Amino acid sequence: MKIVFLTTEDPLYLPAFFKRVLSEHAEETSAVFVVPPLYGAQTPLRAAWRYYRTFGFAGVGGLLAHILRAKSRRQSIARVCEQKGVACASISDVNTPEFLDRLRELETDVVVSVSCPQIFKRPLIDLPARGCLNIHGAALPHYRGVMPSFWMLANGEREAGVSIYFVNEQIDAGELCGQKLFPIHPNETLDGFLRRSKALAAELLIDVLRKMERGELTRTPLDLSKGSYYSWPDAVAVRRFRAAGHRVW
Repeated sequence: MKIVFLTTEDPLYLPAFFKRVLSEHAEETSAVFVVPPLYGAQTPLRAAWRYYRTFGFAGVGGLLAHILRAKSRRQSIARVCEQKGVACASISDVNTPEFLDRLRELETDVVVSVSCPQIFKRPLIDLPARGCLNIHGAALPHYRGVMPSFWMLANGEREAGVSIYFVNEQIDAGELCGQKLFPIHPNETLDGFLRRSKALAAELLIDVLRKMERGELTRTPLDLSKGSYYSWPDAVAVRRFRAAGHRVW
């Protein structure tokens, strides 16, 4: 089985994720492709401004401090790939005909999206023989959309989850093939929550890929009428998040 990962540049949480997954699946991984951590036509300046407007100076300061610390330790997806002997390259758009040709040249069996901020179009979804998987940091169909980890903490949930599903052209929709629930700790930081969530997601993906190889994977259509959808948090949500005893860092 030939696996291709589509992900985004993130020195904080994803290097550990890929270190764990590639420890099991480096030989089957044809390549890891990294896209910019931006949504749609967003620029780095607009992304930074939105983060500042939401989480304030302390939030931005904490983010910069953690990024600088991670980079000083040379934490990156590319470095993990180098250590595991897996090809890693940067791309700008996963839906271009040129990139799809590249996936065909790699004879891709399955595409795995890991925090990739780009919406997959039908030609990409239909290309891999065994389908396109996406990892979402919530118990789908609940908490579809943006920043599910933040919203679960802000809403006072006691239990969280991670899900893996075969994508379609809708957002966080398709056929569920793996899910794991876990408790939320009181007064947990968003940073700590994300680290736990990504670690559990890595283990879940290893299990899903193992079942796929054995032909034992089940697929259950997600019923979106029973779920919920959230967009980028506003100031009211951030106040609720902090009132619940949580911090970003």
